[in-house]
Amino acid sequence: MRHEKNTFKKRFVSMLKVDFKRLFLSRTFYIILVACLLAPILILVMTTMMDGSVSVNPQTGEETVIEGFDNVWQIIGAVSTNENTEQSADAMAMDMSITSMCNINMIYFAIAALVCVFVSQDFRSGYAKNLFTVRAKKTDYVASKTLVMTFGAAMMILAFFVGSIIGGAVSGLSFEMVGFNVVNLLWCVLSKMILVAVFVPIYLIMSVCAKQKLWLSILLSLMVGMFMFMMIPMLTPLNATALNVILCAAGGIGFGFGLGAISNIVLKKTSLV
Repeated sequence: MRHEKNTFKKRFVSMLKVDFKRLFLSRTFYIILVACLLAPILILVMTTMMDGSVSVNPQTGEETVIEGFDNVWQIIGAVSTNENTEQSADAMAMDMSITSMCNINMIYFAIAALVCVFVSQDFRSGYAKNLFTVRAKKTDYVASKTLVMTFGAAMMILAFFVGSIIGGAVSGLSFEMVGFNVVNLLWCVLSKMILVAVFVPIYLIMSVCAKQKLWLSILLSLMVGMFMFMMIPMLTPLNATALNVILCAAGGIGFGFGLGAISNIVLKKTSLV
């Protein structure tokens, strides 16, 4: 009898099918997607209602005027000017206003929950241990999880974008595009979806280090992800071009292979429980 060779391609495709099936059958995934869809609607409606209101500090008497979004696209990103681009990018990254913090970039922190929950569940349920004992290699597991979680994270970005359009329509904000056009907007959203490939390997390595300790994996992921947060608005401005997409894709490939190799080493050198 002739036995087919169990190649990496066959193992990887098999693992990929299983992981995608588990993702699509998971209630957690859909709950997170719904949250990403509703978040921009609530943000845009509430900030529009609060726009122009004044809050007074009872101790100092100082008045603060709350400023909402000027248009819908502000919750997606900011325009990077051609003149003195580096300084304008730094300004976007360091801006601490409500409009700069409550935007699509906060989804990159929510992605940590998606990755950590799924990986932690693998170890708590004993699925990972049985998987490695029976047929799968740790390299297959890391590669498959990276691709599947990247897909799930990209869907979170897309859900937030759709929710932003709905929220803008409900709140009556302007859809006027100043300093960019529809093509730039599409490049911007695409670059943000591809940029998740940089963050997923980071969260994955934190998850395989913490294994079944979900709280620890989320804590470590948020701590490390915070150092990468400032690069998001600089790499994915509203007036993005194909170059931004290429840079994000290059970063995702580099981080995927580099941190994926480290995750593989961690799984080989540590206990599975």
